[in-house]
Amino acid sequence: MMDDNVRKACEEAGYQILSSEMAYENPWTAVREDKIIHPGGKRGLYGVVERGTFAVLMPVHEDGRITLVQQFRYPVGKRLWEFPMGMWETRPNADARELALGELREETGLRAGELIHAGTLYQGAGYSTQMGHVFLARNLVRGEAEREATEADMKVKDISRAEFDRMIVDGEMTCMVTLAAYAQIRARGLL
Repeated sequence: MMDDNVRKACEEAGYQILSSEMAYENPWTAVREDKIIHPGGKRGLYGVVERGTFAVLMPVHEDGRITLVQQFRYPVGKRLWEFPMGMWETRPNADARELALGELREETGLRAGELIHAGTLYQGAGYSTQMGHVFLARNLVRGEAEREATEADMKVKDISRAEFDRMIVDGEMTCMVTLAAYAQIRARGLL
């Protein structure tokens, strides 16, 4: 159901919430359907995707190389290069730092000696509640990845920052979370 704080903020913004019902849910995702009246008086319907908090990390090695992961993304039918990221559906209230370190270890085998929180972001705020924490990971040590079965096809590679920037320019880097995390880290002067 709709979070009380979100309901209050929507009502203060002039929305009338006629009903809010869960239409579908599984361990990873829930879809809520809200019948509303917009501030201008028009009736409407919102399908809201509810997902847990995630963490995304930019792992930067001492020599400046960046670690990326690539995996097949079923909804779009493509393999995408991305920063390591994820959520723990079995522990939705996990500490963001613990989640970040766990995802880094699971996907890449890297352990971070330094983890800097660079901000938060929403993934699709026009349709989803999912919020993520952005981290810069440094002082990295390699170990064995501890991937889940669904991550068995994952590839890992280390590239230079110049190569990463080239991937952005050439349209090879299309993951919006990775691009937004990179922008936050750079804008805060952490690179």
